[in-house]
Amino acid sequence: MSAIRLLVLGAVRQHGRAHGYQVRNDLEYWGAQDWSNAKPGSIYHALKQMAKQGLLRAHDIAPSTAGGPPRTEYELTAAGETEYFALLRTALSQPDQKVDMLSAGIGFVVDLPRAEAVALLQERVRALQEWRTTVTGYYTPEGGTGQLGHIGEIMNMWVHSADSGAAWTRGLIERIEGGAYVFAGEGEPFVGVLADGQENPYATRDTDRPGGDTDRPGAGRTG
Repeated sequence: MSAIRLLVLGAVRQHGRAHGYQVRNDLEYWGAQDWSNAKPGSIYHALKQMAKQGLLRAHDIAPSTAGGPPRTEYELTAAGETEYFALLRTALSQPDQKVDMLSAGIGFVVDLPRAEAVALLQERVRALQEWRTTVTGYYTPEGGTGQLGHIGEIMNMWVHSADSGAAWTRGLIERIEGGAYVFAGEGEPFVGVLADGQENPYATRDTDRPGGDTDRPGAGRTG
């Protein structure tokens, strides 16, 4: 499952209502373009598609007095809110998610109550242990990789992946249970997004988006 839907829905949700350039700016601030498919074109495409699907509500905003094309702002619908939390829970609990999906889930984990976040991560550990048991039904690590020739290295990689994934998840659970971070319903959350107009030191150029960025402040201006 691609992380782009979760990332875009989560970024819009953090603002309450956001235009495309804000979403892009937030995700680039997180470095998401390096660990996921959150490239500018994918972000704008996801916004438009999810608006068509009824997950986002689009609002056309008049151009600024400085000029430039109209801007579209988005906010989650009730269906979008449901989809967001379904994706978030899947990202945190299922061990077969790609690293970009898990990374996105961790980025939004504090949108959940603390107890639920812990329960989802515990489910991830349980599923990783179950997966490891399945692998070791065919391959015994103690026997060494040579027992299956070089193919044993694949099994070895899976076992190590399950072990390291479970160890990392247990460490996160321990930190959360120890009181780390501010979760839903506990007070003012950590602000992980840029304020509108705040300069992003990690911003990328617009060369990878055909036609440029029409949601970007001042985009399309001449002279």
